[in-house]
Formats: sequence, structure tokens, C-alpha cells
Amino acid sequence: MGKGTAWRIWSGTGACAAALAGLLTAGAYSAADSPERSPAAAAEECPPGAERRTDSATVRDRHGISPAEAAEYERMLREARVSYREGTVTVPVAMHVITAADGTGDVPDAKVREQIEVMNRGFGGGYAGVDTGFRFELQEVTRTGDDAWFTSFEANEAKAKAELRRGGPETLNIYTVDMGSGVLGQSTFPQDYRTDPKADGVVVDYRTVPGGGRKGFDLGHTATHETGHWLGLFHTFQNGCSHPGDYVEDTPYEREQSSGCPEGRDTCPDKPGTDPVRNFMNYSDDPCLREFTQGQATRMSDHWHAFRDRQGNPAR
Repeated sequence: MGKGTAWRIWSGTGACAAALAGLLTAGAYSAADSPERSPAAAAEECPPGAERRTDSATVRDRHGISPAEAAEYERMLREARVSYREGTVTVPVAMHVITAADGTGDVPDAKVREQIEVMNRGFGGGYAGVDTGFRFELQEVTRTGDDAWFTSFEANEAKAKAELRRGGPETLNIYTVDMGSGVLGQSTFPQDYRTDPKADGVVVDYRTVPGGGRKGFDLGHTATHETGHWLGLFHTFQNGCSHPGDYVEDTPYEREQSSGCPEGRDTCPDKPGTDPVRNFMNYSDDPCLREFTQGQATRMSDHWHAFRDRQGNPAR
């Protein structure tokens, strides 16, 4: 797993993500009794760089990225050569369906296509929010039956990705596996490609694809969430109520991740706006998630042109 891995997971693990934003101690998530933590103390308790998505009692992403790491990624973005282009960016996608030897975990071609359609609708503003200008085009589907890779992907990640990964920094590689009881997905960040290109990509639990059976999380939005990380977005609750938040001006500050769909929640009452619980970069249930903001679209475009666009960055 690369330094910048971002995860979507269930809540005991999500507490670690919140701790790295200075919110919670490591351990089971409890919004009611979570003492404030310094970023330094939180960072000591949680592995660096991880951002996993989990279902509410579950975390969407396994560990949080520390404030120091977020600031470093921001510095790298500022220093990168950015070449802006107008129009839609079409991202090539390679989908790697990893199953058990007996076929458990298979994602049929029709479901693979439906997953891409869900991502295109989300990034295109088809649910709500803005059209980010990103579209995804499926170019290849690989299928691998391997019990160890399927149930213990993290332990076998380097080998699996070395064998399966396609393309360069501009190609989105998505791996479907059994991530266990709490984790929904994980992703690397664009800045990490230069130092660990083989680790680049998104991993999702096979049950999170449309109709996959993960209760509350089977509309396909885990892949959308993780791809947001792959394009440079942090969680909406990054840094809690403290500046600079998630480094996006038009997403309200949020003290901690959401679960379910708590519309109207305001965990940072001294800051403008209510919590962005419907934003794809939160931890709300799939039926709640529906939008990216213009600021997030701009940030993803910045990261694309700085770190992923081969045409604009031919040396990469």
C-alpha cells in the first residue's frame, strides 16, 4: 500500500481517520464521547497516509491522512507545473475483477459497465452538484481467481498490482476484492505516482458495485469516492473545524465524518454552512451521496494536469 493510500471503511476504523484530523482517539467511533486530539498525537496512533471508505459503523476509508501529509501534498501541487486545458477529460479505466478460486466475488461485465455509468453520472453532475468535467471510459477488464489476493489483498497488494496494473498515471486501475467486514475501499493520491507508480489505483469491495449487496453501500458510490481521492480530493471532514479544512473553499467545515444521512447537521456551528453530508467525499450511506462542488472540480482538474495528464506532462 502506497504512502498516500486513501480508504473508505466502517467506523471503528473510521475513528482513526477522524483522529488524524485531530478529532478522536484511536478505537471505536463515538461522536458523543470523542475527546479532542492534537494532530501530532493522532498521527502517532494511526498509520500514515491511508484514506479508506467504510460503512458508517464502518469506515469508507481505513485510515486518515495526517494534517502534515495533507499540507505536504498541497505544497507538491503548488510546485507542480500545471497546464490547463478546456473541455472534458476522458479517463481510461482498467477494471481488475479478483475472485476466489471458486468464483466467489465475481463482478459480471454488465455490473462493471454499470459501475462506470454510476461514476460518469456522479462526476457529470447527474445526481446533483456540478459537472466536474471528468468522464471514465472502460478499456479493459481482467479476471483473476486467487484466494489469497481475494481475501487478503492488502498483504498481496504489491504482487497483484505489479502483475495486473495497466497504463501510466492517466489510467485509472480499479481492483474489486473482498475487503472484509469493515472496509469499503481505498485509493492512492496523485502525488504518490512519481515515487510508487505500481501502487497507483483504487480498490473497492466487490459488494459495493451497483446491486452488490453491501447494505447501504451498494449503489456504486464507493468507487466514486475513492476516485475522488485518486484525483486529489481529501475527505470533507479533513482537519475538522480547523483551517484549512479539506483545502476546498466551497465545502463547509465538518468536525467528523457522517453516517446515514444526517441532513441539517452542523458540527462546526461557528463556521458558515451545515455539514456537507451529501458530498461524495463524506462517509454517508450511498443513497445520501450525490454531489461534488465547483471547488472540488477545480481541485481535481489541478491535480489531473499537474500529476496525471500525460499529454501535458510527457515526461511522466
